[in-house]
Amino acid sequence: MKKYEIYQAVKKEGVVVVIRGKSVEQAIKTVEACYAGGIKIIEVTFTVPRADEIIKQLVDKYKGTDMVVGAGSVLDPETARIAMLAGAQFIVSPALNVETIKMCNRYGVAVMSGVFTPTEAITALEYGVDIIKMFPGDVATPKGLKALKGPLPQANIMPTGGVSMENVGEWFKAGAYAVGAGSFITKGAQNDDYKEVERVSREFVEKVHSIIGG
Repeated sequence: MKKYEIYQAVKKEGVVVVIRGKSVEQAIKTVEACYAGGIKIIEVTFTVPRADEIIKQLVDKYKGTDMVVGAGSVLDPETARIAMLAGAQFIVSPALNVETIKMCNRYGVAVMSGVFTPTEAITALEYGVDIIKMFPGDVATPKGLKALKGPLPQANIMPTGGVSMENVGEWFKAGAYAVGAGSFITKGAQNDDYKEVERVSREFVEKVHSIIGG
């Protein structure tokens, strides 16, 4: 998919699920459960052992489907390039790293850089970041997002961290482009309860789509 298609997919679906895990097997089973529940955009974090192998397996498995596989917790351009070579369709960083943005732009790969301040957000925009990740969202809060959108209405902001079933409506009301969600959706995987992951995924997707009209 082209960069603009990734951004359109994120807007349409409204949610990107962050995948963590203790092993390759756990991470892949978690993704499978999320997809069964209607999640179509996931980021495999580089805190997971052998994350690049997981990304490659997932890209091969879901080739030709509507699943979009990206890489998360990417801290530097070297890791970004490893993720790209594994097939990652987008790169997500918890922080603003200009060299990582440059690497992604060089190869035409969508990038979502983490910011927390107006200065970081403006820098991200100046370097061509189309979706800004507000992190940590539980510290920023929907009020913080709304305040940031005041002087930067043109910014597409995706809060990650602290997003839940209960407050997701507040985030979109505050101006979120989409939301990043993680542990509250995937926590069942810690006990190998992938049916629970599927159930929560389905409920969250239905709620998000009822809010954004997807």
